[in-house]
Amino acid sequence: MTPTGFTFWRALIGAFVVVAILAAGASRGRPRLALRTVPPRARLALAAAAITGVVLNLAIFTAFQRTAIALALFAFYTYPAVVAAASILLGEETLSRRRGIALVLALAGMAVVVLGGSGAPGRGPGFDALGFGLALVGSAAQAVYVLLGRRGFPTVPSGEATLVVLAGSAAGYACLALVTGGAAIALPLEAPAVLAPVAWAGIAGAGIPSLLFMVAIRAIGPTRTSILALLEPVVGVVLAAVVLGESLAPLQAAGGVLVLAAAGLLQRGEAAEPHESVAIGPGPQETTAD
Repeated sequence: MTPTGFTFWRALIGAFVVVAILAAGASRGRPRLALRTVPPRARLALAAAAITGVVLNLAIFTAFQRTAIALALFAFYTYPAVVAAASILLGEETLSRRRGIALVLALAGMAVVVLGGSGAPGRGPGFDALGFGLALVGSAAQAVYVLLGRRGFPTVPSGEATLVVLAGSAAGYACLALVTGGAAIALPLEAPAVLAPVAWAGIAGAGIPSLLFMVAIRAIGPTRTSILALLEPVVGVVLAAVVLGESLAPLQAAGGVLVLAAAGLLQRGEAAEPHESVAIGPGPQETTAD
């Protein structure tokens, strides 16, 4: 599949997953949000979040095709540092000593995990400037998305916000496919063998984690969420070793320990920072005060 086709199905299936979660909440008496009640500024912020979703996914999946995956991941996962710096400049958060140490540990551990593999040389693409640059573009887009999720549309509950972002992203990918003549977008319908992994990517890689990520941004703040999200490449390397039989170098294991140490340090003694529209359960507006 092309990056456009894959990201389209991933976002579309993820949107249906969120719809199912919201429907389950509605069956328990959770009120629905009427889009007409959302302020125009929040609507623009939601549209911007959807656009950043399109940019970051297309950028990173295209980068995977052009450059070494380890290098692409290394570039992409610099976004927690961007989020921390932007949060400070915007007056959103302060970077305490504990958070600063956790950020350094997590970034160092991520770099070791991603770049410390013992893969065979010459296998797959090497360094490609455009691919590395696209991964950095994806990193910047992810940082913007995190910051928008915190303050861009505070009256929109996390579930509805995630649904709009995923559905808007799917629409964006579909338009891109039509413009570029991407007939391969229908591949999962023509080849059932492709549908299963794409469906899994939509459920486990888009719908559920996107919703939880939005909830976390609002519950504990953008910096802590971004640092904790650096567990993602660690989990990816471990799963590659368990599921795909890829080797796990001792250096990568040490990097994983650094990321876990950062997560533990970050959580210890840190109070939650709830913000608007955090919960996804029953409630008239699902808001909490800062």
